[in-house]
Amino acid sequence: MKTLIWSLTALLAAAWTGLVALTHQLAGWLLGAMDAGALTQAGGAVGGWSVPAAPAWLAPWVDTAELAALQALAADGVQWLGAVLPSGDALMAWMGPLLWVGWGFGLLTLLAVAGLLHWLVGRFAGPTSLQGASA
Repeated sequence: MKTLIWSLTALLAAAWTGLVALTHQLAGWLLGAMDAGALTQAGGAVGGWSVPAAPAWLAPWVDTAELAALQALAADGVQWLGAVLPSGDALMAWMGPLLWVGWGFGLLTLLAVAGLLHWLVGRFAGPTSLQGASA
């Protein structure tokens, strides 16, 4: 059982590492493709879009005024980000390390859970070598 726990932990750790590495590479590629000032232009473009009318079946649950407010909030956030970080390279300079710090915390959590499961299996599994010896 302990072998299964650690094998599954290794598989999950490899998948987690691959996911973070892929996210880092894709974010770097996307942010590197943006020109300086593109974030500000993107914020203006998003703010200029009209909010489409909700379908009739969705209208009771979705308010278009709330969608317009969310759209304005997103446009303002992107424009603010464009003013603070005018290029994608500047954004990636702090986003990359944050991704890997998050990877480290995720991996520590995974190892802590695996260690706890290892301990629980050892504590509650009883000695298997002595079970058939008394008969």
